[in-house]
Amino acid sequence: QVQLVESGGGLVQPGGSLRLSCAASGFIFSRYAMSWYCQAPGKERELVARIMRDGARTYYADSVKGRFTISRDNAKNMVYLQMNNLKPEDSAVYYCNAHLGLIDYWGQGTQVTVSS
Repeated sequence: QVQLVESGGGLVQPGGSLRLSCAASGFIFSRYAMSWYCQAPGKERELVARIMRDGARTYYADSVKGRFTISRDNAKNMVYLQMNNLKPEDSAVYYCNAHLGLIDYWGQGTQVTVSS
């Protein structure tokens, strides 16, 4: 079965950095785009970044452009989100996403808290 397992969240001060990781299994990873979403309390889940299957094309939400970088390692079935210059408004649960056909698969999420 499809499994997505996130790690790397935590508490960081404003201006700090975190690297989120997502380990994927149960599908042919290299054939699918992968995404990171975030959801803050009381808000809808929103797309943060997406990377196409070859890793050559990426998409970022305007709010994170220039600060976050999505990458993937198809040999290891891993996708990453490097988060730099973090701001308090980046605080949320971050989810790894795989859209396979008509079905969205989600990890359990990892909490990112940006606070001094």
